[in-house]
Amino acid sequence: MSQRHSLIGTGLYSIGRAAQLVGADLRSARRWLKGYSRKTRNGTTTSAPLWLLQYWDDEEIGDDHVLGFKDLMELRVVTRFIKQGVPLQPVRATIAIATETLGRYPLQSKRFLSDGKRIFMDAIEGSGQRGKLLDVRGRQFVFGSVIRPSLFDDVEFDANGDSLRWFPVPKKRLIVVDPNRQFGQSIIRRTGVPTDTIYDSFVAEKGDLDFVSRLWRSTPQEVLAAVHFERKVAA
Repeated sequence: MSQRHSLIGTGLYSIGRAAQLVGADLRSARRWLKGYSRKTRNGTTTSAPLWLLQYWDDEEIGDDHVLGFKDLMELRVVTRFIKQGVPLQPVRATIAIATETLGRYPLQSKRFLSDGKRIFMDAIEGSGQRGKLLDVRGRQFVFGSVIRPSLFDDVEFDANGDSLRWFPVPKKRLIVVDPNRQFGQSIIRRTGVPTDTIYDSFVAEKGDLDFVSRLWRSTPQEVLAAVHFERKVAA
């Protein structure tokens, strides 16, 4: 049954922007989030999305496959799995088992740090990928190289252990992705100015750092952080 979701405090991202923010391949992200079909010798094989997006049943934007903040954080961890060489089948199985154990959007939860290894091992056993995913030297499952405490060091959690806000450049924490501010877009933490707005101004003003800093009431350090961040995600 369709409904209208409140967009306040939940974040709002296109698949393209979400893929940029978490460093995912755009084509792959679309397949993970929208599902896909492919022709085989025996006909057509259909693969469902890895999970239902936050706005999947919204009567206005449900068909646009936009993401909420929890989706973004889930996609961030899936991207880490894939980049570490974990096949999609055990990733899908991990999400399914973790959802039963931890509830919806389990990968973005701090609880996944403690329960995730067991869940991942169960998923590997069930998917027949055990031989491929054993570390030859240490004879350890690759989970430890995928999900480390450092993956969550740049995230603040609420009392329930769910992701509250994310600092995509964790060292100085000048930039934040917070669903309660600017619909969850990446912003300068102190001023709330979107990083892409600062970047566009910097380009338009041909790199005039002082002018852009005054224009957006930001420090030169904040402007440069926004510029470097946008260049990084665009790459």
